[in-house]
Amino acid sequence: MKFDDFPVQALMEITARPPLVFVRGEGSWLWDHQGKRYLDYVQGWAVNCLGHSPPVITETLIAQSRKLITPSPAFYNQPSIELARRIVANSCFQRVFFANSGAEANEGAIKLARKWGGKHKGGAYEIVTFEDAFHGRTLATMSASGKPAFRELFEPKVPGFPKAKLNDLGSVEALITDKTVAVMLEPIQGEAGVIPATAEFLRELRELTRRKGLLLIVDEIQTGVGRTGTLWGYEHANIEPDIMTLGKGLGGGVPLAALVAKESVSCFEHGDQGGTFNGNPLMAAVGCAVMDTMLAPGFLAGVRQRGETLARGLASLSERLGLGEVRGQGMLWALDLKRDIASRVVDLARDDGLLMNAPRGNLLRFMPALNLKVDEIDAMLTILEACIRRCD
Repeated sequence: MKFDDFPVQALMEITARPPLVFVRGEGSWLWDHQGKRYLDYVQGWAVNCLGHSPPVITETLIAQSRKLITPSPAFYNQPSIELARRIVANSCFQRVFFANSGAEANEGAIKLARKWGGKHKGGAYEIVTFEDAFHGRTLATMSASGKPAFRELFEPKVPGFPKAKLNDLGSVEALITDKTVAVMLEPIQGEAGVIPATAEFLRELRELTRRKGLLLIVDEIQTGVGRTGTLWGYEHANIEPDIMTLGKGLGGGVPLAALVAKESVSCFEHGDQGGTFNGNPLMAAVGCAVMDTMLAPGFLAGVRQRGETLARGLASLSERLGLGEVRGQGMLWALDLKRDIASRVVDLARDDGLLMNAPRGNLLRFMPALNLKVDEIDAMLTILEACIRRCD
């Protein structure tokens, strides 16, 4: 079948897409409509934490679909209870609300913080966020984001999100007023080019928010569920936030997200929060399978080991080619190409059977499956080096 045989004009135009249609995936690999195979280092933007169509997920979907797909969120269902229990038992939080996307989870976090501010902080509603942050594409989460491309879009934005500078505690403190209810950040800013919040900054921020009586919200849509080599990104700083949001890897490829909070912060009243598909058993059963895989003995240690192998390979390549910094954690890394050739490298790599992401003109981002094989790291580095050399 040719690309022109697909009626792509029926899809709303929202982004530039190459002329190929993916029809099958397995592990770290995708196949297009012509049978060409691609090594995937995007994985749906860190969504497919166990790779494409892993048996643990496909078999769970089949088994659960034969039992119950959704009874309505007006009723309890067993998979959602079991997934919430897994999250609570392995985190510092006590309450979970399930959603369908990371943006929806972040929207819920904003609502929960504002509700808490109305009850406990005299109506305080402002949430300090950060320059270059990305929290989603709803109107409120775009307003909370610090992505430069969002600044002029869909005005007027939702008010109440003053922007600080990441790893600059003074810039946060300068924005705190009697209207402030919380500080919200990503442990690693993914869309900004994999910029980590330092452990020291996170600890200082936790101390500052406690001292000021503010909530600390961590957006772990990209860093949560094993991506950084620990179950949650906040663990690297040895802190306890008040609210955490999850998405992407939680569903391993299906639409599943979560708003997670301390008991003391969980102040929604009946009718404040909801959603037609929230916590449906089909998606929640997959979340349980993903969590059980993450918690299996040795899995996260393997993520850390393979992440170190990937980082060493990128650092060696950077040294050979005179490139820039390699930064990240676990299985989330960026390579600074030191010049604006990232889009060209992505195009060349795709022609050579490698899928990559360029969040900035000079940066490549690596978000492979957490269980990829060492030879798939070697294969990626070989293709990548050849593509970069062709840009000279």
